[in-house]
Amino acid sequence: MSNEAAHSSLLSRGVTLVTPPFSRGIPRWLRSWGPAWLVMIADVDAASILTGVESGVAYHYDLVWFLLLLILPLFFVQEAAGRIGAVTGKGLGELIRETRSPRMSVAISFPMALADLATYVAEYAAIALGLGVFGVPLILSLPAAFVLHIGLVARGKYVWVERVLLAISALFILAVGSAMVVRGALPYGPVYLSSSPSFLFLLAANAGAVVMPFMLFYQSSATAEKSGSTVRGVRWETLLGAIVSELLMIAFLVLGAAMPAGSDLFTSTGLFTALAALGGAALPYLFAVGLVAAAFLALVVVSLGSAWGVLESLGIPRDRAFWMYLAESVPAVIVPFVYPHPLTIVLALMVLLVFLLIGPGFLVGVLSSDARVMGAEASGPLWRTAYWLSLSSIVLFGVLAVV
Repeated sequence: MSNEAAHSSLLSRGVTLVTPPFSRGIPRWLRSWGPAWLVMIADVDAASILTGVESGVAYHYDLVWFLLLLILPLFFVQEAAGRIGAVTGKGLGELIRETRSPRMSVAISFPMALADLATYVAEYAAIALGLGVFGVPLILSLPAAFVLHIGLVARGKYVWVERVLLAISALFILAVGSAMVVRGALPYGPVYLSSSPSFLFLLAANAGAVVMPFMLFYQSSATAEKSGSTVRGVRWETLLGAIVSELLMIAFLVLGAAMPAGSDLFTSTGLFTALAALGGAALPYLFAVGLVAAAFLALVVVSLGSAWGVLESLGIPRDRAFWMYLAESVPAVIVPFVYPHPLTIVLALMVLLVFLLIGPGFLVGVLSSDARVMGAEASGPLWRTAYWLSLSSIVLFGVLAVV
C-alpha cells in the first residue's frame, strides 16, 4: 500500500493522525524531504569528484555544457525509482521479489552489492586523502571513519540517520561553495567539442557514472520509509537534487582548471601543492573538507542502499542489516593499508558499474510504467520515452568509456 493510500485508509476508519509539534506548520512535501536529495548529493562521490577535477585539468571548462545536459537523464531515471517507493511503499528489491521472483531479485541485488566494494574502497581512501591534508595519518583516519560509518548505519532509525546526512550534505555544499569563491572564475569557454580519444573518454566517464545501481535501490527504499512521501514531492526533490548534483560536478571541474597536467591528486601532499598553487593556503583545506564530507555521505548512502537491496531480495527485515554493513566495509577499509594508492585503480573500475545498471534500470522502467503496480501514477508515453532514452544514453556512454 502506498504512503498516500495508507494515510487515506486510516482517516476513513476514524483514526486521527497527530503531527509532531516540531513538524506543525511545515509543508508536507518538506517533511518528507531527504531521500532524493541525499542520493543525488551522494552521486558526487570520491570517484566523481576526482573525475571532475581531472576533466578540468585536461580540458578546463570545456565539458560544462555536457555536465548540464546530464541533469536530464539523472532526473528521469531517479524520478522513476523514487516514484516507485512513494506509490508502492516498498523498496526496489522487495518489489522485484513480489512482482517477478525471489531469484530475479537476488540476481539483481547481489552483483550490485559485490561491485559496491569498489565504491567503499574509493570513499574510505578519499576520506584518508582529505584528512591527510590536515596531517591526520592513515592509522587514525581510516579506523575513525569506519567506526563513525558503522555506528551511524547501525543506529536503526532511518529518520535519525537522514538528519545527520542532511547536515553533512550542507557542510559539503558550503565547503565547495567557499572553495569556488576562493578560486574564482577563469576566462575559459564552457562549450567545446573534439573527436580526440581522451576527450571522448572523459565524456563517457562522466556520463557512465551519472547513475549508479545503488542509487535506484536507495531512493526507492528510503522514499518508502518516509511517511508522507508524494509523487509530486519526489519529482521536485529529484529535480532540484539533479541540478545541484551537476552544479557540484561543474564546481570541481572549475577547481581543476588551470592545474598543471600531471598534477598528483592521489596523495595528500600532491593535492595540497596543486591546490595551494591556484588559490593559496585556504583552498586545499576547503577542498579537503568537501572531499571528506562527500566521501562519508556517499559511504553511508551506498552502504544503506546496497544492504537494503540485498535484504529485501532475501525477504529479511532491514533491522537485521548489521552483518551486511560489516561484510561490506571491513574488506574496504583494509585495502588502503595494503595498497597505498587504491584510488588510481578504483577510478578505472567505477565506470564498469554501468553494466550492472542495466538490470535494475530495466526493471525500474518496466515497474514504473506498469499500471497494475503504479495505478494512476504509472508513467505515461512521454515519461516512458524520456526514461528509456535517458537509461540508454547512460549505458551507451558507459560502454564507450571501456571500449
